[in-house]
Amino acid sequence: MSERKLHLVLCWHMHQPDYRDSQTGEFRLPWTYLHALKDYSDMAAHIEAEPRARAVFNFVPVLLDQLEDYAEQFASGRYRDPLLRLLAREDYEGLTQAERKFILECGFRLGHEQMIAPYPYYKRLHELYDLAEKFGGRGLDYLSGQYLADLMVWYHLVWIGETICRSDPLPVRLMAKGEGFDLEDRKALLDLVARVVSGLVPRYRRLMESGRIEISSTPHAHPIAPLLIDFHSARDAWPEAVLPRTHHYPGGSSRVAAHVQSAIESHTRRFGSVPAGFWPAEGGVSDETLRLFGQAGVKWAASGGAVLANSLRRAGMNTEAATNYLYRPYRIEGMESGPVCFFRDDKLSDLIGFEFSKWHGADAVAHFVAELERVHKEAGEEEAVVSVILDGENAWEYYPYNGYYFLSGLYAALAEHAFIRMTTFSEYLDQAKEERIGKLPGLTAGSWVYGTFSTWIGDPAKNAAWDLLCDAKRTLDKIDAAGVLDADARSAAFRQLAVCESSDWFWWFGDYNPGRTVASFDRLYRDNLKRLYALLGVQPPSQLDHPICRGEGRGAEAGGTMRRSS
Repeated sequence: MSERKLHLVLCWHMHQPDYRDSQTGEFRLPWTYLHALKDYSDMAAHIEAEPRARAVFNFVPVLLDQLEDYAEQFASGRYRDPLLRLLAREDYEGLTQAERKFILECGFRLGHEQMIAPYPYYKRLHELYDLAEKFGGRGLDYLSGQYLADLMVWYHLVWIGETICRSDPLPVRLMAKGEGFDLEDRKALLDLVARVVSGLVPRYRRLMESGRIEISSTPHAHPIAPLLIDFHSARDAWPEAVLPRTHHYPGGSSRVAAHVQSAIESHTRRFGSVPAGFWPAEGGVSDETLRLFGQAGVKWAASGGAVLANSLRRAGMNTEAATNYLYRPYRIEGMESGPVCFFRDDKLSDLIGFEFSKWHGADAVAHFVAELERVHKEAGEEEAVVSVILDGENAWEYYPYNGYYFLSGLYAALAEHAFIRMTTFSEYLDQAKEERIGKLPGLTAGSWVYGTFSTWIGDPAKNAAWDLLCDAKRTLDKIDAAGVLDADARSAAFRQLAVCESSDWFWWFGDYNPGRTVASFDRLYRDNLKRLYALLGVQPPSQLDHPICRGEGRGAEAGGTMRRSS
């Protein structure tokens, strides 16, 4: 058996946009704590269960901000998330009509096939709702307080991670009871949620300190950095892109640098060390983005495989005829002190993200390992490092048992393999010879989605959203230059600006996305911009009173988020 190893980096990207109302602190959507309860907890447990496993976990600071917020809510008992507030409520007979409507709207907002259909009691609640809804509001009025209490409990039960269900007796006891949940049941469930969510950051820090994982970061509020720096970077890989009417985002480079520095400070405070690497928001890279990372001391970054292919083609390589170009890191010429860049194996990553949920777990693991063995064989005598990078939360609700059998089988198979070595980006760079690091004359700017920025710019609604942000930024710059803001007001304004710069708003604009989700993000984005104007003491423009995306939208909603493809 060859002594040559195949180096495998599994990088799980953990991110939720800021769902908080910027004025009241109330959470508009519950996805942060629900994914923490289900996915972030399960992902930690799978690593804990296999001591030989290694992986990278990328935590976006704006997600950590929200997890910290939830931990404070649980500690104080003052809930700023209306769903948690209702779970903690003692009396379900005295609910207002608004509260009843909210519970019914939330209670089935998830994937039916994997998260409702397998549970007879929950399925019956759904059938009763369908029956009552046929008679309109009068029919829904017949749904009792006990029905609503049971719905709240079941909604949270199916969001509990599979590893928790297998280690804690409470979820199984409640599922077996099935109905008639009382205050004691709800309090016990709330305590479980609090324990899991509040313990996540310390749990991952322990894994990092034990050498089991590397934790990387992303510019603080998840801005798509190359577009902030230069809208025209969208035309690198997409020459016909229609850009916003504003020629450039004002002061974009300094804004990216601010997000980077804030992320480093956030990471250091929470994990006790400076992050060695960054997964840029949406894998969005450009030469200037990497230069800014390098100036901040970032040692590695990563992006999508299509970005590398575009960059090599621009440099004159025939990527169709080339082999193994994907399976090495690269340094940009002229940036010797800048970060080394790894590139995602889109095929292998998307198998996990989109295909294996339809396979038997053991078959999926065997196929994945066979694909890695193929890469190893085709590499010949060359050393190969394979980067598998994908969301660490959105895929699992499409898998049976939240991906339990696939993930546990995958880690075991990889840990036992004769020549596949699980590693991290930093660990690989620590032992890699310099000749194994390729050289690129420059990057063709792009993202992990198609290698372009078409998901965030070029659509009329996306461009309109950028123009609104540019207008707000120019207003802030004018007032800031006048020196009328004191230190606290200035700090608050720039924090609010950072929230508005998140890539997530631009992702959702467009009538090809689910209409209800688009409407939620549209409203939250406009409210965030209004809040920025309020902090500046300026009347917001009237355009912010009207939806940016006026289409009906299409597509199915499951779990509150859409799985992202490349």
